Amino acid sequence: MRIAEKLLKIIGVDEAGRGPLAGPVVSAAVIIEERIDGIKDSKILPKRKREILFYLIQEKSIALGVGIANPEEIDQFNILNASLLSMKRAIKSLELCYFYHCNSPLENAIVLVDGLFKIPDISYPQVAIVKGDNKIFEISAASIIAKVVRDRMMCSFGKRYPEYELCTHKGYPTKRHRELVKLYGPSPIHRRSFKGVACEQ
Repeated sequence: MRIAEKLLKIIGVDEAGRGPLAGPVVSAAVIIEERIDGIKDSKILPKRKREILFYLIQEKSIALGVGIANPEEIDQFNILNASLLSMKRAIKSLELCYFYHCNSPLENAIVLVDGLFKIPDISYPQVAIVKGDNKIFEISAASIIAKVVRDRMMCSFGKRYPEYELCTHKGYPTKRHRELVKLYGPSPIHRRSFKGVACEQ
């Protein structure tokens, strides 16, 4: 292996929360070189396994960052652009984490991002990989971080707005969630531009 290849750092990036009617979209960026058994797309992992891997990824990562776009930004920019914004913020957070732990700026890195679209306005070369969260180790690790962080946020919101049962469905458009939005109207964290929310205003 050439020296340049040894120095190249892979940043895996993924998001959680594009489909829900409520709450933020959360992205994670991860640099992790040590392999961990059992890491795969967070959506196909049971909750208990995700939680265990969440702590292992944090322990083994060289650097890790989380980025969030709130419901107001989702309504303003649309969900795709808000997702890309949260990914950009996750990378910025990762850069700070890397500098803090390694005492040097992040260089010689490439971004592997789940999906069809590349992240705008970042300085690293990048590759968008369809279903990358089930193909690429680093993206799978990012998907677990993003999913667990967002789920915990939604349970916290659930304490503030208990009538919506957010900790149960995490804001996704289940039948029960739609019924509760129809009954109570949208909360401050509902996405007003989403079908099933806008009609209840």
